[in-house]
Amino acid sequence: MGDFFGELYLRSTLPYLSEEVTAREGEYLSRAFADVEGPVADLGCGHGRHAARLNTQGALAGRVVGLELDPLSLRLRRPGFPVVRGDLRALPFQDASLGGAYAWYSTLFAFSDAEHVQVLREVARALRPGGRLVFQTVPYERLAGSPGASFRERLPDGSLLEEESRFDATRGRDVGQRQLTLPDGRVLRAAYALRYYPLAELKRLLESTGFSVEWVHGGLDSGPMTPESTDLIVGAGRR
Repeated sequence: MGDFFGELYLRSTLPYLSEEVTAREGEYLSRAFADVEGPVADLGCGHGRHAARLNTQGALAGRVVGLELDPLSLRLRRPGFPVVRGDLRALPFQDASLGGAYAWYSTLFAFSDAEHVQVLREVARALRPGGRLVFQTVPYERLAGSPGASFRERLPDGSLLEEESRFDATRGRDVGQRQLTLPDGRVLRAAYALRYYPLAELKRLLESTGFSVEWVHGGLDSGPMTPESTDLIVGAGRR
C-alpha cells in the first residue's frame, strides 16, 4: 500500500478536497472534541488539511498534532501544526498522552485484520482513560449493495485518472487499482485494499481493543445512520 499512499494518492485526491468540504469536516471534528482536554492527534494527517485548520482556530486551537508516514505528504504539508513521522501500527506517542485522536477516509483500515486490532490497541494505549477516538469510513452495506465501481476523469492539471474496484462482501474488502497518467506521460499506478466492517462487527472490534462506542453518525450533520447514508462516522471512548 506504500505505493498507493504517496504521490499517486496526493495527486489524485487533492483536486476533490475542496476548502468547503474541509471546513465542514473540521466543524464536525471541533464539535466532536469540544469536551475533550489535552492533545488531539490527526492519524494519517496527509498534507494536513484538517490539522492546519483545527490547530489555528476553534475548540482545538493549539492542541492538534499530526501523524503521517508518507514523506512526500510531510514535505508538502500545510503550515500551522506540529507533525511527527510514524506508523499507525506503532504510534510514537507515550502511554495515555493524548486526549483524543481522529482519522478520516478509512485511514485506520488499510491493513490486515490482525493489524487493525494492533492499530486500535495502539490508539487505546496512547489515549487517556476517557479519551476519544473519532473516525470516518464508508458503510459496509452501501458497498455491498453496489460492489463494482469504475472511474475515468480528466483532472484540472490535464492528468487522466482511471480506477476500477470490486467489493468482496464475504471478506469485507474493497480491492482496486488506480492509475494516473500525468501530462508529461509519466504513469503512476498502484493497487489498494481497504477493509469495511459491518457495524455490529466494527462495534465488537472496538470493544475488544479498549473502546466503548459513544455514537454512530451517518453524516456530518450528526444524524443517524440510514440506508441512504454515504458516511459512517464513529465516536468511541477509551475505557
